[in-house]
Amino acid sequence: MSDVTEQGAIEGGGRRARGEGRGAAARRASRTGGGPGPSLPYIQRKIREYEVLDEEGLQLIERNADTVLEEIGIEFRDDPEALELWKAAGADVRGERVHFPKGLCRELLKTAPSNFTWHARNPERNAHIGGKATVFAPVYGPPFVRDLDGNRRYATIEDFRNFVKLAYMAPSVHSSGGTVCEPVDIPVNKRHLDMVYSHIKYSDKPFMGSVTAPERAEDTIAMAKIVFGDDFVEKNTVTLNLINANSPMVFDETMVGALKVYARHNQACVLSPFILSGAMSPVTVAGTLTQILAEVLAGASFTQLIRKGAPVLFGTFAASISMQSGAPTFGTPEPSLVSYGAAQLARRLGLPFRTGGSLCGSKVPDAQAAHESANTINMTLLAGTNFVLHAAGWLEGGLVSSYEKFMIDQDQLGMMQKMAEGVDLSENAQALDAIREVGPGSHYLGCSHTQANFQTAFYRSPLADNNSFEQWEIEGEKRIEQRANALARSWLEHYEAPYLDPAIDDALKEFIAKRKDSMPDAFT
Repeated sequence: MSDVTEQGAIEGGGRRARGEGRGAAARRASRTGGGPGPSLPYIQRKIREYEVLDEEGLQLIERNADTVLEEIGIEFRDDPEALELWKAAGADVRGERVHFPKGLCRELLKTAPSNFTWHARNPERNAHIGGKATVFAPVYGPPFVRDLDGNRRYATIEDFRNFVKLAYMAPSVHSSGGTVCEPVDIPVNKRHLDMVYSHIKYSDKPFMGSVTAPERAEDTIAMAKIVFGDDFVEKNTVTLNLINANSPMVFDETMVGALKVYARHNQACVLSPFILSGAMSPVTVAGTLTQILAEVLAGASFTQLIRKGAPVLFGTFAASISMQSGAPTFGTPEPSLVSYGAAQLARRLGLPFRTGGSLCGSKVPDAQAAHESANTINMTLLAGTNFVLHAAGWLEGGLVSSYEKFMIDQDQLGMMQKMAEGVDLSENAQALDAIREVGPGSHYLGCSHTQANFQTAFYRSPLADNNSFEQWEIEGEKRIEQRANALARSWLEHYEAPYLDPAIDDALKEFIAKRKDSMPDAFT
């Protein structure tokens, strides 16, 4: 399944949003993780990764993947250049199917970096990819939105801009993402220009590029060079780009074409098999992991044939399906086991890892959405994921970007940020003075240690209602979706764009106008 299907299925200064650093509201935002407040840096995890496979299990999966690569092979369709490159590298090419001698892909991947910096136009927003870092990015790809008036409808460019703005303002969202929704009110062959421009104009966090055609990837590179400069782009990574395997065991012309563009320009490719177990992979965890590893090894190593040292991530999107209806299911145990295992395999390859998010199949931001998303995002953090797509706003199996769900999810991401800090063992955190002061049979509410630490002691949600029933009733009996709706409206009302050099802005607009004038509208 291509990246297009994944979307459907499921330099400037550092000005910040209004309210940052201003008075009590900003201080509250800072300590709650609420916002719009100071943007938090990418996560540097101080907790251990949770692992589900022992050494014997890992070696078994690796051997099986080598068997798949050598005996069954991977198809690179409709791309003669790719087949010639593989043949020159020593692979056995039969038609469009490539058979890989044992060890070839791993040898090629030795030149891929295990860590790199994902540069934002505001250097304060740079993100680290790899190691103990975790970076959250919003939902990617839905053609529909559930808007603030409760309507499920096709997304527009205004929705796209709104989600970029919300991602910019959300403290624990570290990237403005990529296709935060699909703006269907703009021709298919031109909308990528408005989308990339929106990321640059309305946010100064790192962003993703277009992958729906090689020429659209080239446009992304051209626009990035207007912002960062030609030389900087060629020597640094300024975009991450989602390259899906068309599982099972196929890379199609669109994905390979976009991969080649980005790898040639030193931009990061996220090689992600798109897996619905039972449909695009075996029904078992071990079988799915075997296929994922084989597909990633083939696709990721191909980036090194294009340009040695080009950054690449080991990615996977894994879900199960209902064996009764065929619909994708989320928050279930088996995809979590797949992601945990894939993270271990990625670390053994020395590649940064992508998985997870806040995934759910629910049609509205209800209890099902909450528990499925919580199951997925907790697993995502504990797996040691470096780049998290779909971290906020995902609804209805990836068909819908939801404003309310985005606000609820970004609150949860703040909790994940706090969780990743691990246990503080400083002298202050040991709290022996507090224990001595209080002694047996008293309480800690008024002691000096509590008074000195209460503002930052616990994560405070900007959305959860923990008041008494009577207080909740007096305040209108509002459900969390209603509170999320109000918070989203408030953020958008108070949004202020980060500074963008007017000369760069003009150059981007001129480029977009010329590109749009160069081709007729196309809606397919």
